[in-house]
Amino acid sequence: MKWEPTDCKPGDMVRIRLGSIYHYGVFLNEDEVVQFGYPPIPEFQEQNAVVTVVAVDIDTFACGHIVEVASLDRKERKKRLPPEKTAEIARSRIGTGGYNIIHNNCEHLAYECVFGEKKSEQTDAIRAFWREKFNKEV
Repeated sequence: MKWEPTDCKPGDMVRIRLGSIYHYGVFLNEDEVVQFGYPPIPEFQEQNAVVTVVAVDIDTFACGHIVEVASLDRKERKKRLPPEKTAEIARSRIGTGGYNIIHNNCEHLAYECVFGEKKSEQTDAIRAFWREKFNKEV
């Protein structure tokens, strides 16, 4: 999967870069980007007191950052759910909680809506880093 700053289409997985991490969502339309909590920045500290899945407009999602859209390769396009199904899943999750930075975060939500299964490349990379570091020290 590659990421490009391009126009969003309904059902697209989108993200913004916040320092060394990314915040993910699912674009449905200009007024509806579904995300697990608001971006983890000071401006949204109050809204993130209890993290739930919310729908916001694209400007709120972006919070002044460049929105990147997932550009799926051939194999990924075969695995992705139809945009209508992606939207249905995303909307059905609005209001749900259970946020966990390792096991149930914004990236997990986006992957689940687009591909039907939870995944987080960010947490996988962190696990791999620590697994390698630990194994070298043993």
